[in-house]
Amino acid sequence: MRMCKRKMWKISGGALAFLLLLTVSVMICGGSAQAAGRPVTIRSCLIAGGDVLCNVTAGSVPSSDDGKYYIYANEVFEDGPVGDVVAIVEAGSDVTASFPVNYNTADSNLSRKFLVAVKRGGEMMQVSDEHYITNPEANAAFTTGRMNRGIKGILPEVTAIATGELTDLGVQQVVYNIYLDEICAAPGESGTISFDYNGRTYYFSNGRITHYDQMVKGFNNLGIQVTMVLLNKGGTAGSEDLVHPLARGGAECPSYALNVEESEGVEHLKAVSAFLGQHYSGKAGNGQIDNWILGNEVNARTSWWYMDSDSLDVNVSAYVKAFRIFYNELKSMNANVQVYNSIDQEWGRKSNPGSFLAKEYLDQFNYYINREGNIDWGLSYHPYNSPLYDPYAWNGPAVWVKQSVSTPYITMQNIDVLINYMHQSKFLNPSGQVRSISLAEIGYTSFFGDDNQEASVAYGYLKAASLPDVDAFMLFRLKDDAHEMESKLNLGITNLDGSHKPAYDIYKQLGTANEGAVKERVSEIIGMDIDEMIRDNIVWTRSGDGVVQ
Repeated sequence: MRMCKRKMWKISGGALAFLLLLTVSVMICGGSAQAAGRPVTIRSCLIAGGDVLCNVTAGSVPSSDDGKYYIYANEVFEDGPVGDVVAIVEAGSDVTASFPVNYNTADSNLSRKFLVAVKRGGEMMQVSDEHYITNPEANAAFTTGRMNRGIKGILPEVTAIATGELTDLGVQQVVYNIYLDEICAAPGESGTISFDYNGRTYYFSNGRITHYDQMVKGFNNLGIQVTMVLLNKGGTAGSEDLVHPLARGGAECPSYALNVEESEGVEHLKAVSAFLGQHYSGKAGNGQIDNWILGNEVNARTSWWYMDSDSLDVNVSAYVKAFRIFYNELKSMNANVQVYNSIDQEWGRKSNPGSFLAKEYLDQFNYYINREGNIDWGLSYHPYNSPLYDPYAWNGPAVWVKQSVSTPYITMQNIDVLINYMHQSKFLNPSGQVRSISLAEIGYTSFFGDDNQEASVAYGYLKAASLPDVDAFMLFRLKDDAHEMESKLNLGITNLDGSHKPAYDIYKQLGTANEGAVKERVSEIIGMDIDEMIRDNIVWTRSGDGVVQ
């Protein structure tokens, strides 16, 4: 939730040209989201053996010079019939085009998007929307068994592996950040790992990768499932091409939008994704990462996923392209990984004008995914209290927490609003099931009293545990952070000196045979039986704006 610091922005000639072209495109077409309604539909693009099978249908076969459909394979930044023609078939109302995946070659089609064109008046005309491969797992080298143990998780200190605190707490999951700019290295740097992919050689920092290897294996050895958040600060010699042109030089931010507009950046993203998927498949001796989250609170544009554009469509379109690359490349290495997007709790109200509403971002993301080929993406949601330092998870401000889809914020009190929203048919995964929902970041302050933190932690966990669609409850964080404490966000369940707060022992007992005693303690603090409150979905709210004195 941190704000980026604004800097003077200098645009290179290439970036300026791209921005002008983008502006003209949006003015003319109203954004790429308006391109639907073409006469031909690509029903599916599926890997079968070493080939891609694209099923193409048309209610009325479009006229053409030669009665042929031309199947184009475009990179994510290409629009229209400008990529490679990978197949030519007789035009018809229901036909299937076949062409090679060309996996791990310079002509790989794994993460490209496909479209149908016809030749009319000697020129190629696009007659379908774009469509991606939606079963990259069919190409996977590994199908590693997932370490699903339960929903109880935390953002840990790495030292907690050795201290035994993670085992003591009984956590079943951890979440951590990996910075692409830190792990990527430039050619010629010392101490690198080389990785050959799609006909090129890429380099990674041996020191940073070894650090993550030891950490991931340490978690795994404790029987703990790992979720990794992919962030990109940019700026290093080995990662400059990963930063989106509209994110360069504009602001200091914890993470920048990824480069899906230039060939070098796109190819690098493919290689990074494939490397991580292979390296942490659990089959290479480096540890196992089951879950990947692309970015953090990506709807918070100026805080966490910077792009210098306030257009929702421009931002979501760029994010979806990056998501497609990471999803297809990761799952082509390990079929069983889950890949999540990430949005914050500001469902219907923006505290920061530089952000997008979580609901509108989610809707637009889902629109693009459905239009270009539905995949089994997961939702990472952060249902913090509003305001963030509000100490009462069970009794939020009535002005911010409502039991309707128009609620300004979705917290643990009204998390069922999100769950019900995700039950809509348009949000279901390709198998018709509700998607995996990970509450990958949620924390409660002790600034206003240890008892409030105790009750909030218990309420949040027990509410999550009562919802079968929730696959993770990641408490943020194990240890207090001095910078966050300046804003009353004493979110750790241990103090800065490592001593345990009362909430530590509460969290330790949750999900165990001793949970009953925790419920008694929490019910006393709240003033109502916690089981009854959660079972009957009793939602207390209070007047005012939530400011606690």
